[in-house]
Parts: sequence; structure tokens; C-alpha cells
Amino acid sequence: MLDFLIHSPVEHYARLSPDRPAMACQGAEVTYGALDAASNQLANALIDHGLAPGDRVGIWMHKSLDLGTAIYGSLKAGGVFVPLDPFLPTERLAFILEDCGIRHLVTSDLLVGRLDAIDSGLRPDVFGPVHESSTSWDHVRSYPASHPGVRLIDQDLGYLMYTSGSTGEPKGMMHTHHGSVSYARWGALHVGLQSTDRVASHAPLHFDLSIFDFFSTAQAGGTVVLVPEPVTKFPASWTRYVQDERISVVFTVPYTLMEMLERGAMEQTDLSSLRWILFGGEPFPPKHLRSLMAALPDVRFTNVYGPAEAPSCTCYDVPPDFPEPVPIGTVSKNSVDLIVDENGDECGIGEEGELCIRSSTLTRGYWNRPDLNARAFLRRDSGGPFPHVYYRTGDVVVRREDGLLDFLGRRDRMIKTRGHRVELDDVELALGRQEGVVEAAVFAVPDGRGSRQIRAAVTLSGDVDPTELLQRLRAVLPGYALPAAIVPTKELPRTTSGKIDHRQLAADHSGAPS
Repeated sequence: MLDFLIHSPVEHYARLSPDRPAMACQGAEVTYGALDAASNQLANALIDHGLAPGDRVGIWMHKSLDLGTAIYGSLKAGGVFVPLDPFLPTERLAFILEDCGIRHLVTSDLLVGRLDAIDSGLRPDVFGPVHESSTSWDHVRSYPASHPGVRLIDQDLGYLMYTSGSTGEPKGMMHTHHGSVSYARWGALHVGLQSTDRVASHAPLHFDLSIFDFFSTAQAGGTVVLVPEPVTKFPASWTRYVQDERISVVFTVPYTLMEMLERGAMEQTDLSSLRWILFGGEPFPPKHLRSLMAALPDVRFTNVYGPAEAPSCTCYDVPPDFPEPVPIGTVSKNSVDLIVDENGDECGIGEEGELCIRSSTLTRGYWNRPDLNARAFLRRDSGGPFPHVYYRTGDVVVRREDGLLDFLGRRDRMIKTRGHRVELDDVELALGRQEGVVEAAVFAVPDGRGSRQIRAAVTLSGDVDPTELLQRLRAVLPGYALPAAIVPTKELPRTTSGKIDHRQLAADHSGAPS
């Protein structure tokens, strides 16, 4: 049986099957034996440079085979790895470095030059690049490949994951080895991962979907296939990559799959290796999901729900005759859900409320943010000396008679406009169902009179008149919920994790409607 630490599977398969490929990228591979040895060398180098158990290690890299060495080397040294988006603005990067006190940074030649632009008193030791003030990969490889001998338990922190977004200060979620392994084991068991599986790492490391890619795959001794950032930008390249790398399992956001369907030239590629697609992060428009399932009839589909604070806490294996909207399913193993109203009272069947989660995958809290921790967690009597602790997701759901949960929207996506309560996600869903609408994003801006005004941005197929769309919406929405303007656009802004950036849309369209 595998141990209870995140890096234990790498050590296990290095002993059991050292020549099995652990990671692949653009035709190159690294075996479990080589990954174990390289991560030991980095761990010993980090310790030699003063890393103590619990110290944070920033991982600031593009997709490459060295990424696995950075992750597992940091963990084996007793460090807490912190994924850093390689496209982060300098100011935001500096904030994270300072906020959690990163003293060791693993990066690449392409990025190290940007460190000189950081106006910060904190200058971490840098590993990876060939640079006079850093420790090169060649020097790291001169360290012993023996295990560093650091002893950890599963309650120790494994990584900090900072939220992305266009405004506000990032907040770091603390995840333990236990929580990550619980998530990884859930994924491996649910999908039935085998050593023969080749699992795409499409999401960036700082997005929680990547934890499934790396750690669920390692639980089964499979191969993580890293998808380079340029490949993710072009649907046809991504589809061809699935074919050429013989990828069998994909976990990504609906947008990627919609692009794959619309512009991925699927009919020109052999996708017979693909057996399971998991998606999450935001709702999948039903009409596009039906089309994708029809195009890939031999592939299983699963809607995975869970905030980064409690990943994969519910899921729904999508049948061909799924209802609309797509349910988020039932609570996963080793998790308990609780739906509460505005007063904190438990909701019954058919009653809308906020979803709260108690799970083995639950974050330990936010780094250095006692104010957020006080608001984000709900404590309930357990009948014993210690209360049950639930995370307040901020998501509004309803439990159906059959036990399935329907996601209704974000609590913070409910607005009042001219005295009426409107769920922006309801408007978005209605607009997205209209013929000719590829994708829709609905947001609110101040109206200058102390209220909020609803706006929408859409990507369209064919010649569709926004005025006609408004007329169609009048048949399904009350007048007060209609957007004041529907703006066609070639593409919608995205966060670095691939979700629609509603805040950026609101900032870009805060003037009078056209």
C-alpha cells in the first residue's frame, strides 16, 4: 500500500517499475526511476541551501519535464511548494513572494531575468537557470541522488495555492499532504486509472485541476503528459496533441472542450485513445456538451465540482440523456455536504441555499488571513468536544428529489436591480441557450443611480442580430432581468485558469451601453 505523502507514489514506482514513463512532453519522457533520482538531487540541493521543513518553495516555470523534479524535489526536502503562474504580472508575483515568505525559487532561464524587476527586499535563492547568482540544473545534478531522509506526516502542509483574478490581493490556500492524497486517490479510483493511462496535464500548475493530473496519475503509476502552453492556445494543435501523445484521460475546463469541438478539426484526428473526459471550473453549456458527447460516443464524461479550497467534493457521471442544466451530482467519498439558508438553517429538498462542504480534501485555511478564515468556515455541533467544520463555498445549489445537486449560481452573482433580485447565472444560461450564441457572459455595472445594470457579451456563429437576441430573451426572462446591452465580441476574456473573467468584462464595459 502506498504511503500517505504526496511524493510517496514516485518513490514506490521507482522501486517497482523504474523504467515506466512518469512524465512525457512533446515526444520526450522521464521514467519513474529518473524522476525519483532527480527530485532527490533537488531536495538535497535545497536542504544544502538552508531549506527547513515547512519553508515555502516557489515553482515558477513553463511546462517542461523539469516541472516534476521541481514539485517532488520541493516536497521531499520538506518544503511547501507554491505554484506561480509564469505569466503573472511582476507586482502580483512580488506580492506572493512576500506574502508567504518564499526564500527558494525553482524557475527557468526564460523567466529568471524578470526577477530583477521585482522591487522587494526578499530575494530568494534561485534554482534551475544558468545564471551567475543562481544554482543551475547542472549543479543540482551534482548532488547525491539518495533520499534526503526528511521525515514528514500527512498533516504537514504540501502546497499553497493562490487564487487568480484581475483585482484584489491574492489569497493562499493551505493544503496538507493528507488532503492532496485524498483528492488524488478519489480521482484514481473514480476514473479507474491504470499504469497504462496517459493523462493530459492541460491546466496550469497554479489551477487546482492540475493536482488531479499529477497526483492521481502517480497513484496509479501512469504517465502525465504535459501540454505546453502554446499547444493549449490553438484548438487544432491541442486535438492533434491528444492523438499524437495517445492521451487517454483529460481533465479541463468546458471552454477548452468547446474550442476542441468548434475549431479542433476533430474529424481529421484519431482520438481512439481517449476514454474519459472530466470537466469543471464552470458550467458546461448543455447544447455544446451534447454535441461533444455525440462526436465522442465511446468516451465517458464527468462533471467535477469543487472549489480550490475543497477540490472534487461532488461529481456527476453524465449520461446521454442528462437533464439541463447539468447537475453537479452527489457528494464524493469522504465528504459531507450541508445546504444552509441565509440564517444558517439547513435547507430541505427543493430549497435553495449555500453549499457548505466538510471533506478530507478541505484546505487548512488561508495563509496569514484570520479575517477570511473567520468568514469562510462554518462550525456545527458534532455531538462531541470538537465541532464539525464546513467550508462555505458561496455557491447556491438545490437538492433534487433524486438526491442530485443542481448548481444555481454564485451567491455573489446575485444582484438587485431597480429593487428586483436577479441571478446573473440564470440570465447567462438563458442567453447561452439561444440559437447562434456560442458562448455568453453576463455581468453587472453601476447604473449611476445607486443600482446595478445588467450587460452581456456574446460570441456568435453566423449573422445574429443582438436586438433579435433581446427579443428572444423576452419570452423566457422578466423585463427587469433583460440585459441593457448585448455586445458581440470575437472572444471573451479569460482568467489564467481558463474561466470567463466577469470582473474584467465589468471593468471594460462600465460606461453607457452602446
